[in-house]
Amino acid sequence: IPFLHLSAQGYKIVNRFPVEGDGGWDYLSVDEATGRIFVSHGNVVNVVSESNGKLLATIPSTKGVHGVAIAADLNKAFISDGAESAITVIDLKTLEFLDKVNSSGENPDAILYDPFSRKVFAFNGRTANATVIDAETNKIVATIPLDGKPEFAVTDSNGRVYVNIEDKSEIACIGSASLKVEKVWSIDPGEEPTGLALDNENHRLFSVCSNKLMVILNAETGKVISTVPIGEGCDGTAFDPGLKRVYSSNGEGTVTVVSEVTPDQYKVVETIKTQRGARTITIDKRTHHLFLSAAEYNADKEGSRPPVKPGSFILLDIAPSGR
Repeated sequence: IPFLHLSAQGYKIVNRFPVEGDGGWDYLSVDEATGRIFVSHGNVVNVVSESNGKLLATIPSTKGVHGVAIAADLNKAFISDGAESAITVIDLKTLEFLDKVNSSGENPDAILYDPFSRKVFAFNGRTANATVIDAETNKIVATIPLDGKPEFAVTDSNGRVYVNIEDKSEIACIGSASLKVEKVWSIDPGEEPTGLALDNENHRLFSVCSNKLMVILNAETGKVISTVPIGEGCDGTAFDPGLKRVYSSNGEGTVTVVSEVTPDQYKVVETIKTQRGARTITIDKRTHHLFLSAAEYNADKEGSRPPVKPGSFILLDIAPSGR
């Protein structure tokens, strides 16, 4: 992917795609081969065209859905159904139901497919463990105990899976062959990490934390390299290897844009205004477009998380200047 020079204020919201249905949301995933976005949404997954926002399909019966792991080489996608502690398996081309796997832990949340081992790792938030599924047979092959509550995870596709441990402010490194936690690293001064991204070329992990810090670590040694400030209420992060940019999606209604000047030097170059509650993010690395879920809230209702206004759910499409 060619490097793209961006000037100040280099990003803008280019589309606000309305998506039918109500309910909360969590992770999004892009199937880059087809230009489809899988959007978790209450008890369903909305499949949306990246190019025009058209709703292509709605995958039902995914109660309390959190995330979608795409296994393109096996023509499958795996969906974590947190409310029923299960993983739904679908055909990636037809989007038809294939299987339902009962998780070995409670509330599977973050989920990823590791092409190196051809296994799916579903991280169970309520039981502090990970369910490992053979992606070819859809059978559970292991349950990995963790040190605390797992959040987002990434794979280097070469034998290592990394996961944020939110309540311990750590990153656990799992061997995808051994199916064991092989290393645990502190992310101090970061606290309560959520989103996690990886620069696989330079072996850098980016962990976004509730105390408004992005912590950058060496993915081979676990050493903390640097920290940069981010917005409040972060949940997700994404890395663009073509632009050498890291993004933190912040529930306050911003995206923090961090430039990787060198593998050991990072700086905030822009803060994109988005929408309150737009806290999860995904990226199409080919087009450099970012996508975030959002909705409007009933401001007159009390509570830290007021109810969502019916019919207000949208997908934000953010693009670099000139894209």
